Amino acid sequence: MTVVEVIQKSTEFLAQRGVESPRLQVELLLAHVLQMPRMKLYLNFDQQLNETELARLREMIQRRGKREPLQHIIGSTSFCGLEIEVSPVVLIPRPETEILAEHAWLFLQSITSPAPFALDLATGSGCIGIALATLCPAARVFAVDVSVPALALAKRNAERLGVAERITFLESDAFSRLPKECRFNLIVSNPPYIPSAEIETLEREVRDFDPRLALDGGPDGLNFYRLFAKEAGSFLAADGKVMLEFGDGQAAALKEIFERAQWQVEKVVRDYTGRERFLIASRAPDRQP
Repeated sequence: MTVVEVIQKSTEFLAQRGVESPRLQVELLLAHVLQMPRMKLYLNFDQQLNETELARLREMIQRRGKREPLQHIIGSTSFCGLEIEVSPVVLIPRPETEILAEHAWLFLQSITSPAPFALDLATGSGCIGIALATLCPAARVFAVDVSVPALALAKRNAERLGVAERITFLESDAFSRLPKECRFNLIVSNPPYIPSAEIETLEREVRDFDPRLALDGGPDGLNFYRLFAKEAGSFLAADGKVMLEFGDGQAAALKEIFERAQWQVEKVVRDYTGRERFLIASRAPDRQP
């Protein structure tokens, strides 16, 4: 069977099972099997696949047809130009979260301290903390998560990408096990923010394969933010900032939570689709130490 025949038949198979962008999904899986850039497939439409290649691709297409995420099948995804290992123990990094990472590293680069200190809370795969350590080589990063399997995966990512020496990984439920003397220039987080009752309505790739721990934000999706607004100030340097991702329609409630806790909300940033998605805040003047 040739490349073009495989693409056509596999695309039809995935389309019948409701997979979004089925041809793109097939091309990405086939490029992975053949170990070539996706666009090179178009120059090799008549290439015959051997039995080993066909067997590998069939198995991957079957898994994708059951709505297992492409990133799980391949075992990695791209984030800020870095290859990040993923698995069912962590949330798959989303493209929009790169916006959060970009704002974070630009702020770190603006700090005059010779060694900016950042906290990546609910680090998951480690993608944000690793991106910060890569893009801002002077920075030191604490990467915190309550999930031991997630931390193990994040450590592997940091080691493979050569930044493990500048990242401290810590098992902690939010701030509970952080050293009390820590004062961070930046605290960044992409926490759970889906309201509990909405999880069952999510697309199958998310509902059935992302860890519930990384999705479930409580009845209104805001449990983490209430805790954060109450406790983060104790760990933030006087001139520091916090940067958080949040869900659709949560901006007004989030601003109210932070302002009531006497934070100064500096900016709400939109994602690639124009939705309000990220909050940037600092200590209010009367909260300065």
